[in-house]
Amino acid sequence: MFISARSFEEYRAMFALTEHDLSLRILDCPGGAAGFVAEAGARGTDAVAVDPQYGADRGRLGELALREIEHRHTELVDGDADFVWTWFEGPEQYTRMRSEAARAFARDIAARPDRYVEGSLPHLPFPDRSFDLVLSSHLLFSYGEQMDEDFHREALLELVRVSRWQVRLYPLFLHTRFRRYPALEEMREALAGYGIASRVEPVDYACDPGDQEMLVLECADRGALPAREPDPDAARRHHDPVRWRHLDAASERTASSEA
Repeated sequence: MFISARSFEEYRAMFALTEHDLSLRILDCPGGAAGFVAEAGARGTDAVAVDPQYGADRGRLGELALREIEHRHTELVDGDADFVWTWFEGPEQYTRMRSEAARAFARDIAARPDRYVEGSLPHLPFPDRSFDLVLSSHLLFSYGEQMDEDFHREALLELVRVSRWQVRLYPLFLHTRFRRYPALEEMREALAGYGIASRVEPVDYACDPGDQEMLVLECADRGALPAREPDPDAARRHHDPVRWRHLDAASERTASSEA
């Protein structure tokens, strides 16, 4: 899988993010080398990224992303890659925006390392309902031929577990195949069984043919999620260096009312 460096502007488009959305507590999963958390943080948004690559070698991700961007630029200029030029104006803009995002990521992960948490689906290192809005792009559905349906089902439930309001996923098409993930409706039916409503919405963004839809999962009124196998690393996984402000505030209000 690629170490991608999508920009804040791309995130706004592919997830149809409003100013209200950006006032919420947001998780980017997986974050890769995207510039979203960096730019969102600069704007005052409470955003966190999680990715299995945020371990000891995290400092190399920006460099690796820039190499990938350079390789991709050559493909785009030579016309060797399928690409839909409806959002980007051309290869030069693509390369400029992605490179700026990779550099913003590299600066931010060095300056605010607690905003970049090591972890991977289907076991995320966060308590239940830790975020208002969870964003997930270019993993689930995209790699549907490499990851089986059980993984997709568990991963979707895990994203729902850590969300208080919504999960948004983009795109809904298999990577390189340009057709919708075949078990999408089956996944939606399974989620509905836990009281998780879902809908497919158009977005004003595409890079590959057909990639103009996102899946929205409504998590606020969900029922109990299925029990999972014990995680021997649960204590480590659920240690989060970022302070959960809304959870702390709720505890303080409860303590105050009982006093």
